[in-house]
Amino acid sequence: MSVARLAAALLALALGACATLPPPPAHPPRAVPLAPAPKSEQPVIAFVLGGGGARGFAHIGALKVLDEAGVRADLVVGASAGSIIGALYAGGIRNDALVQAALAVQREEVLDFVFPNRGFIDGERLQEYVNRELHGRLIEELDMPLLVVATDLASGERVVFNRGDAGMAVRASCSVPAVFQPTPIEGREYVDGGLTGPVPVKVARQMGADVVIAIDVSRHPDERRDLGSTAALLTQTVLIMERALAREEEKLADVVVRPDLEKVSASDLAARSEVIRAGEEAARAALAEVRRAIATATPVAAPAR
Repeated sequence: MSVARLAAALLALALGACATLPPPPAHPPRAVPLAPAPKSEQPVIAFVLGGGGARGFAHIGALKVLDEAGVRADLVVGASAGSIIGALYAGGIRNDALVQAALAVQREEVLDFVFPNRGFIDGERLQEYVNRELHGRLIEELDMPLLVVATDLASGERVVFNRGDAGMAVRASCSVPAVFQPTPIEGREYVDGGLTGPVPVKVARQMGADVVIAIDVSRHPDERRDLGSTAALLTQTVLIMERALAREEEKLADVVVRPDLEKVSASDLAARSEVIRAGEEAARAALAEVRRAIATATPVAAPAR
């Protein structure tokens, strides 16, 4: 093949690839500054759902117990895996419906594997799944305020999406570097919200929450881990940094629910029923503390949208 014909073939392939790219969303997710929140007679309750991969199924069990006990959120903050559950919860999918959705979802519905350039999962299927479950509603059209935490890849700053395409915001929040490809939004690239807020309690406080109930499903550094390989050393280092960040944020929470997930890895989708039960048990054990926090709270402001 001549150089000219080879160049033409490569150009055709490039154009074909461009033709298959999805169109940009009509309403890309945005981080819009919130107006000062009006005063409220009742304490504003926030649920903060942290990241942890498949361990995030524990959020479902915890939310179910809280909801059945009459503890209802006025706003939801989610990072990484917590943003998926938070989006569904804010969209009105709760209790048994949320459990059923979690048990029914198949890996291929939310994971689209691609040639590993900067990650081997694109994330578009996850975006589509969330938007399908929410019937295409934007973040501001959900049943309650939803705040999705992501990280700007270039600046390293925390970004809180509260407007626009809910599925794309969740995709950005879940884009674990080197696993997911970064999510492009209006000329910027975003990655895992857990990098800057593994349990983003501070966001809930900034949004006017009087009572913050945080659910921490993150992995902890393992003293028994064999650190003889580079991969194990890197993993342990990341866990140490995440743990330090989470501890600082959790100091601002009124209640921290910590499901017992020691034996569950972040990629163990097969254990979802067990993980949901762990969330239920942890929330049930924390109910008395939750009720005390609500009873003694001093209302400050209602959540802004």
